[in-house]
Amino acid sequence: MVDATSRRRRAAHELVQRLLDAFAGDPSAPPVEVLLCELGEQAGLLRSGRADIAIMHRPVDNLAGFATADLYTEGQVAILPKRHRLAARSQLTMAEVSNVPDLPLARWPRLDGTYPDGPGPEVRTQSQVAQLVALGKTLLVIPASSRAWQWPEHVAVPVVDAPPMTTLLAWPPSGSAQIEPLVRIATALYAEAPPTAAAS
Repeated sequence: MVDATSRRRRAAHELVQRLLDAFAGDPSAPPVEVLLCELGEQAGLLRSGRADIAIMHRPVDNLAGFATADLYTEGQVAILPKRHRLAARSQLTMAEVSNVPDLPLARWPRLDGTYPDGPGPEVRTQSQVAQLVALGKTLLVIPASSRAWQWPEHVAVPVVDAPPMTTLLAWPPSGSAQIEPLVRIATALYAEAPPTAAAS
């Protein structure tokens, strides 16, 4: 199983731990080895055969050629420096967070490794972006459950018109029989008890 640590480390840890506990409690589940990776690396690991199944996100990850099973969908929040004027707001819009002259959006690499144009800093890891937000150099928009990793120097503000983010499992169709028990257990787990952060 692959999990992107970038931007979502603590929330992902809780998600992975919940899944591992459910898999361990079901005799039909095959053994699971966890392989951590950075943002955008899951698809390559699946295509190379180094991983059989991955936790990914729609609409940000490239899901072309993979079978998928949705786990849950949630809104997004802006992670801002605590001292910034926008941190006092109860909600923001994408237009507002996309045009903050003193606090440009962080720029994440595209799937080909290049960066989109813009004034914000180029980032690759959660650690980089967390430090830059705390220093008042950038902001980012992430799934609401990811606020679990924010530092005391950060504030999370809901972005009311951000596209919903769906956390899902993805796998090559050729491996469907092998991972079917994992998909069945995971989707049943989240159908019964979706994460509370997903509702905010």
